[in-house]
Amino acid sequence: MAKAELAVVKSESTALALTSMFEEDAQSGFDGMNRDDFALPFLRLLTTTSPEVADLENARPGMLYNSVTGTLYDGKVGVSVIPCVYVRQYVEWAPRGQGTGAPVNIYPATSDILSRTHREPGDNRDYLDSGNYIENTANYYVMVLDQDGVPAPALIVMKSTQLKKSRKWNSMMQAVQKVGANGRMFRPAIYSQVYRLTTVPESNDKGKWFGWEVARVGDVESAEVYEAAKAFAQSISAGDVKIKHEEEGQGPRASTPFDDSEVPF
Repeated sequence: MAKAELAVVKSESTALALTSMFEEDAQSGFDGMNRDDFALPFLRLLTTTSPEVADLENARPGMLYNSVTGTLYDGKVGVSVIPCVYVRQYVEWAPRGQGTGAPVNIYPATSDILSRTHREPGDNRDYLDSGNYIENTANYYVMVLDQDGVPAPALIVMKSTQLKKSRKWNSMMQAVQKVGANGRMFRPAIYSQVYRLTTVPESNDKGKWFGWEVARVGDVESAEVYEAAKAFAQSISAGDVKIKHEEEGQGPRASTPFDDSEVPF
């Protein structure tokens, strides 16, 4: 056997041995960590006002950005995700530049808070008499699949002009039907499906920006990935995952184990 071939064999053998050792010691060292010691990545759509565009050499408007890993994705290529849980909220903010940069209040989708708001001429925001405004916010807890199909949790936030994309995505998820063993149709869990998220340029009479584009890829093909997505969904439903919103331009954060930036209305 040639030296080069022997080196390859030894390298592969070493890699297999290490993988076996890693698996044997799985979860070791994490005992002292709880949900307050982790950050949930936000998968953000970058715009011209995103601080990352100014701070990161390769960041450009229209790209996607993982707020924890720092990974940038080409918006035209996009990323594959598995939606796990959808949560809609009404988030109350102080006027821009005032307050702490954190929400004043967060209301559930069942709230009647919008009935107590009004709009100013030429402004599509919903204002309370206090001067604070309410943002209708769609939150998607997802598993992002890397090139090897390995899932990692993240949060996608859609609001403002992107709410129509949210409604379209929700309709796509509702439309998925399967035939069960008894021959009857059923709607599978939302974490049974993979979707491709890309970005597209958009505009209206007030400006230009980038928006989301969603396409269904198909069924999750790995039982392990499905179980991981299911477990993430269950942790959210159990209240183990909390969103910590921040005012646009500051970058959102989340404290758990596991935004659209501003665009013209």
